[in-house]
Amino acid sequence: MKKGTAPPSRRAEIQHLHQSHASGQTVLPACALLRFLHEKQMELTANEETAESLIDRYEIEETARDNRSMTFEGFLRFMESKDCCVFDQAHTSVYQPMDRPLSNYFISTSHNTYLTGDQIVGKSHLYAYACALRKGCRCLEIDCWDGPDMEPIVYHGYTLTTKILFKDVITTVKQHAFEVSAYPVILSLENHCSEEQQEVMAMYLISILGEKLLRTPLDHPTAEALPSPNDLKYKILIKNKKLRAHIETEGASGTEAEESVDEDEDEEDDNEEEEEGHQTKTKFWTTRKAGSPMKKKKVAEAEALSDLVIYTRSVKFHSFSHSKDNQNYCENTSMAEKKARKLAKASGADFVQHNQTFLSRIYPAGSRTSSSNYNPQEFWNVGSQLVALNFQSLGLAMDLNDGRFQDNGGCGYVLKPSVLMSSQRSFDPRCSQHRLKPIQLLLKVISGSNLPSSRSGKPLDSFVRVETHGIASDSRRKNTNSVKNNSLTPRWDTDINFSISVPELCLIRFCVREQTGLLSSEFVGQYTLPFTSLKKGYRWVPLRSRDGCSLDPASLFVFVWYS
Repeated sequence: MKKGTAPPSRRAEIQHLHQSHASGQTVLPACALLRFLHEKQMELTANEETAESLIDRYEIEETARDNRSMTFEGFLRFMESKDCCVFDQAHTSVYQPMDRPLSNYFISTSHNTYLTGDQIVGKSHLYAYACALRKGCRCLEIDCWDGPDMEPIVYHGYTLTTKILFKDVITTVKQHAFEVSAYPVILSLENHCSEEQQEVMAMYLISILGEKLLRTPLDHPTAEALPSPNDLKYKILIKNKKLRAHIETEGASGTEAEESVDEDEDEEDDNEEEEEGHQTKTKFWTTRKAGSPMKKKKVAEAEALSDLVIYTRSVKFHSFSHSKDNQNYCENTSMAEKKARKLAKASGADFVQHNQTFLSRIYPAGSRTSSSNYNPQEFWNVGSQLVALNFQSLGLAMDLNDGRFQDNGGCGYVLKPSVLMSSQRSFDPRCSQHRLKPIQLLLKVISGSNLPSSRSGKPLDSFVRVETHGIASDSRRKNTNSVKNNSLTPRWDTDINFSISVPELCLIRFCVREQTGLLSSEFVGQYTLPFTSLKKGYRWVPLRSRDGCSLDPASLFVFVWYS
């Protein structure tokens, strides 16, 4: 928010708050400001020193400052500052423990990261990798194919998507990997290259990434658990299949006898999606020219590339019981959304338990040729860490992803809530009764200010839709009434109530929409945040455009309460 630029209605609302706590005076003494912080803003740890520091920060009138009090203009600046944002400012920095195993975190993950458009004729671009990393993404996908002159290329195979060089992708990753986060980057390789070109890939990974590439296990590994984000700071990990090795002692420095992978045992669990995607691509090509269907060929793993896989070895998913008995903590599985959805529906508690130890990656179905996304919340609900989305596709799914990962300083790692990590109590997100007394959330949507005009240039007929995204029983949406012909100062004054049984998993989304017909509306702006980052009291909500950019000074003014 730009300080001191509130429209008349917002000024009136804030002036009423100032007057009601000033007890007839024209200024707000420090003790009255403290009472406001306690009673309205629920800043229960605030003390007189807190109130005086706010006066020093926001009051510019010298007499008021000297008297340790706040004029209305100072109070207005305070109410429009980040101190009164709906998002807890303590969460704009890394505040969660970062010394737990990687499996304990949600990790921001991109699908087919190289694409800037659809999956069939879209352009591949290095910028897509830089953009994802700048958004805090920590797991990138690279589809690798044999290229001319022994130069591996990256593109969506058997399609008309454009091609970029593997070495250029790795150079781009090196340049941007740790711009916004110090925590590890995982490169998820979808490897279709010959052994010869895999050796070239390994050479580029080593020579370009240098010390950033994790090439050996850590000196002090945690017994039978993945290392932590802190352990792996400024490191890049390779996720790929790995040749099986006979090792006498786990982590011992002895000779390893490499052998070929058994196709049935070590095939990534991409069969369902790959088959679906393969059929889609075959259909695409057979409509363009006659010919025999494409045949998939088995890829043999090159030892040089296999050696670079340390803590993120891709293996086939068989069943939760099979994983429990056979899967190593350094092994991860990958599955398409449809299979993951079936498992979550049939064995939600087992899925949650599986994800307490092992990394699991979920990705969009191969039939999503337009690069559309599924709702990531359904897989966060079972504790899947690597919920991969098409970052280039705007809309609800990416809004939720951005909301989830703006938490914890936007570092790309968010600690999973204890409900997903308990070894004493099983959790199934499909069961609606999770706590004896659900949280009651009240959101009073008071007003908006400086909303963008409609496409026609006319003032908006706008309403606010508030959505909760969590387990199925906690996922709801409710609307305010519509205010006509007012983009500058729409006032809704609407109370919206939600009952939330698992608030730790819940996201809150504020969406401003333009009423375009009796049953139709269009997106104007939105803001999404975790319930756990929601501040109580009178707060302003910054609005973002469809592509996630700030629409400042557009905002909402709300009152938040929950118990």
